[in-house]
This record gives sequence, structure tokens and C-alpha cells, in this order.
Amino acid sequence: MATFRTGQQTHPPVLPQQVALESESVDTPRIGHETRLRHHPTVVPGTDHVRGETGTASPDGSGVTTQPLAGEKPRERHPSVFVLDQHHTPLQPCHPARARQLLAKGRAVVARHTPFTIRLKDRSIAESEVDGVQVGIDPGSKHTGFAVFTHQAGERRGRYAIQLDHRGGRIRKKMGQRSAYRRRRRAANLRHRAPRFSNRTRPPGWLSPSLRHRVETTTAWVDRLTRWAPVTAVHVERVAFDTHSLSAGRPLEGVEYQQGTLAGYEVREYLLAKFDRTCAYCGATDTPLNLDHVHPRSRGGSDRVSNLVLACVACNQAKNDRPVEEFVTDPKTLARVLARAKAPLRDAAAVQSTRWALWRSLNERLPTRVGSGGRTKWNRTRNRLPKSHTLDALAVGEAETITQTTDRVLVAACAGRGSYSRTRPDKHGFPRLRLPRTKGFFGFATGDLVRAVVPQGKKAGVHTGRVAVRASGSFNITTAHGTVQGIGYKNMRLLQRADGYGYTWKGEGVSSRP
Repeated sequence: MATFRTGQQTHPPVLPQQVALESESVDTPRIGHETRLRHHPTVVPGTDHVRGETGTASPDGSGVTTQPLAGEKPRERHPSVFVLDQHHTPLQPCHPARARQLLAKGRAVVARHTPFTIRLKDRSIAESEVDGVQVGIDPGSKHTGFAVFTHQAGERRGRYAIQLDHRGGRIRKKMGQRSAYRRRRRAANLRHRAPRFSNRTRPPGWLSPSLRHRVETTTAWVDRLTRWAPVTAVHVERVAFDTHSLSAGRPLEGVEYQQGTLAGYEVREYLLAKFDRTCAYCGATDTPLNLDHVHPRSRGGSDRVSNLVLACVACNQAKNDRPVEEFVTDPKTLARVLARAKAPLRDAAAVQSTRWALWRSLNERLPTRVGSGGRTKWNRTRNRLPKSHTLDALAVGEAETITQTTDRVLVAACAGRGSYSRTRPDKHGFPRLRLPRTKGFFGFATGDLVRAVVPQGKKAGVHTGRVAVRASGSFNITTAHGTVQGIGYKNMRLLQRADGYGYTWKGEGVSSRP
């Protein structure tokens, strides 16, 4: 029995937990240049074990393993500001205070509102010292996390965090509607058309539109970041779980790293995602969860992942070593538990196929280093970081220490760029109204980022957000607090043209994973 929050000792083939052997020290960085951070002393590990060597198998097969630590929590800082030189070449991101000084002195101008980017008027890249940054990516089915960080001597410092909200669900819904419209036309009494089913072939590597959307938007944001920051490498999760280790049901040896500390994290990550962090028997949430064998090992049960479920402490102790048929008396509940234990992660399988396509696409652009979801959780846990998409992105791959994180996350929601159709269909597919042929009015277009200053009336105040235009000149603005309707265009000022995304800010560590 292994409680996720306490790390008690468990059966070795399932969840090995070892004691922390070193502590972390965090130094205080200083800003030494307007466009870069100076080098600083590296983190000093413990004296007994230089890197926590224990002689066990390591993730890279080198024979040593860095153990999870319970050191000082990384400190938070404000997101950095992206900096461009006078020729729009990216320089090292700087601190917001330094950006304010450059703007106040007239040495820089605002190049982009969101993400905030400045351009130096008197500096080129040949006159600057650029260390470069790296980007970590945590792919997900609904959200993808990005982390821009500096990586020196095994130490990572977060500089910017972005959460990309996909619209794959809406794409799937629209594709279903389009299929229904076509099905109706095929069944209707229309003119004869030659069948074309034999001509429809799928090329190698084909992905459904909802999955291809995730790959394309993620790579598009990597391209954007390379235009705003000197990105030198990308870290991405290529696999979520080590299926070979999960299906083996036995301890692996030698360079098969799952026998090491990561074995528990691979199994935990899989089961937490599979059971949505709830007890399989009573459905309890926000409570310590244990691993429970559906068929007890004392009665011939195996350690295969198909025989493992999550159970709260009360259910796990009440079940003890009894078979599940004796513990669960309700036939419906018993059938649900057994079916859920053997059910695969269909969503995870879809994300797996997306991860490989994403890795191939990223590898064509920048040097791409890969890691597993279990390794990411292991890095995040040993650095005492809460769970979020962006912090997982900061912990992707080989990361020894993480000393800084950002206190805010930019949420970029995929909103699309409008529709080519100038009609709106009803539920049967027939047009019910017509839209204007022009999409822009009075210099504004739907999706633009604007700031409206209303001097008086019920809507007096400052409203910043995405605008929805009308031919009458009375627009709607969607802000972080809701939608404000009926704002005149004369009170608005354009901040940024529409780029297909809606932007909001939120605190770090408060996102929920699908």
C-alpha cells in the first residue's frame, strides 16, 4: 500500500520509493545587462552524494539515479519581456523593470502588446551578448503548456509560461455536423453523381482534423517564440507512459530504467490519468489515494497495470486482501470497477499519436529533446512544484534543479479567424440568415485586441479585450470579467490585430488537467 502524498515503501515491482539524499540551495540572480542575465554560481549539491548516486539504474542507463528531494521550493518572479533589436532579431528576454526603463528613456518602443515585446532602437544583435533560451512543451488533449527558460549547468530558470487551449472538441463537433449534412444530401432525391469513395485515400501519417489542429497550433507557437526569443532547443514529451514496463508485470533489470525510481512515477501517472484522481470504489476526490490490487496478490493476483486501481485509504483498508467480488456487493458497481480497470486510455492513445507527429514537426525546426511523462512528474516532484501544464513543461526532460518559476501564465485560447461562409445554417443545413460580405467596420475587425475608455454612463470605465464588430458601430468587448455590449467604436483604441487567439492571464498552479 503506497499513499501518493506520503511516499511509503511499497512492493518493489510496483512503487519503489527511496529516501532523499541531498538538499538544494538557491542563489539570488541579479540583472546585469538590459537584454540578458549574467552568469551566477551554480547550485551546490550535498556533500555525501555529489548527485545522489545510489548505484541503482538511472533513466539514461548510466548507473546512477538522482533521487527526489524535499528542498527549498523555487521562488516566483514576474514573466520576462521579449526583446528585439533594431532589425527585429530576438535578443535575451529582460526583466519587466528593465523594459520600463528602456521605454521611459525612449530607447525602446512597444513591438507587440501580447505577449509583451519591445524593440530596441539603438542596439543590434552584433552589439549584444545572447545566451539563448530553451522551450519546454507539455502536450495535452485539451491544453498544452509552454515554458521558456534558461538552462545553465543543469539549472533551469523559468522566464515565461503559456497555456495553449485547443479547440479540437469544437472541430470534432463541426466535422460531425458537416458529415450529417452530406449524409442528407446523399439520401435526397438529387441528380446522379458518380461514386467517389474509391478515390479517397489517406496519406501516410494522416491525422484527423481535431488531432492535426493540436500539432499545427503547437508548432505555430514554437515558430512564434523563435521570432520573439533566441530559442536554441526544444524539450517535449514524446511518450506519456512506458508501455513496455507497464505490461511486463515484473521488475526490469540493467539499463531498463523502469526498475529505478521512475517505475513508481510511470505507474502513478498512468493510473491517476486513467481514474481521474478518484477512488475506483467510492469516487472520493481530494484525498490520499493508494494503489489497490483488484485481485489480491495473496490470492494469485499479479502486478500488471490491468490489475491495479486507485482506492482511498478507507476503501483500501476495508477491502484488505479480500477479492473485489466480496468487497463490492452492488452488481453495477462491481461491473463498473472491473470494466474500468481493464479499459484502455483512449484519449491517451490519441495524444500519443499526436506526440509523435509533433516531435517530427518540431525536429525539422529546432534541435528537439524528448522525455516521458513519468520523468516529467519525477522532476516536478523532486523540485516541489505544484501540478500544472506550464510547470510540467518546465520540468520536461533532463532537469536537475528548477530554481525559478513565473507567478503568472498567459492563457492563449484558440478562437479561429472567422468563417468563409456568409450564411448561418439551421439544424437541417439550410441557410437561415446572411452575414455582411465585409468583416471590418470603422477600422476594426472581430477578434482585434482593443482598449475602450468610456467616460460616462452605465458602462463607464476601461475595458480591454477582444472585440466583436457590427455595421452599426456599436461593438461588444469580451474581457476577462465578461462581455460588455454596446460600446461605440469612437471610444476604442486598437492594441493588436486579431491573430486567431484570445488572451487572458491567470496565476500559476491553478489550472486543471484533462
